[in-house]
Amino acid sequence: MLPRLFASALLSLLCVTASAHEYTLADLHIDHPWSRALPPNVPNGVAYFIVHNNGKDGDRLLAVSTPLAEKAELHAHVHIGEVMRMQQINSVGIPAGGEARFEPNGNHVMLFGLKKPLVAGERFPLTLQFEKAGKVEVDVAVQADAPVAGSEPQHH
Repeated sequence: MLPRLFASALLSLLCVTASAHEYTLADLHIDHPWSRALPPNVPNGVAYFIVHNNGKDGDRLLAVSTPLAEKAELHAHVHIGEVMRMQQINSVGIPAGGEARFEPNGNHVMLFGLKKPLVAGERFPLTLQFEKAGKVEVDVAVQADAPVAGSEPQHH
């Protein structure tokens, strides 16, 4: 009975860990990288995530890349007069003890020249290059809809 209970508990722990969809690199913690599913004829996509910095020093996200697209760039939504536009940015700071959010209507990763459609339920690799922490590859989950506010994994 005890071995069966232990095996069941271990399996439950593995399932929780696998579904957490989080990554750690040095003092940085990346939560729930995701993208929205798109029709097959859409040439560009977007990726989102949250980077928490648990360290005592700030860091910067300098670049992104993926084999799924011809080009990946850091972008932000900026107000120019009365109009909101997307604009490429060189880097995004992650303050010590703080976070940087990549979310709809904010900072995001633009994926230009998709080599295949973004299909719900699939994942694709995205490499994040940080100034101090270095590189980390994350798997971006393609979702039919945006996550509901508060449903993303919470970082403690």
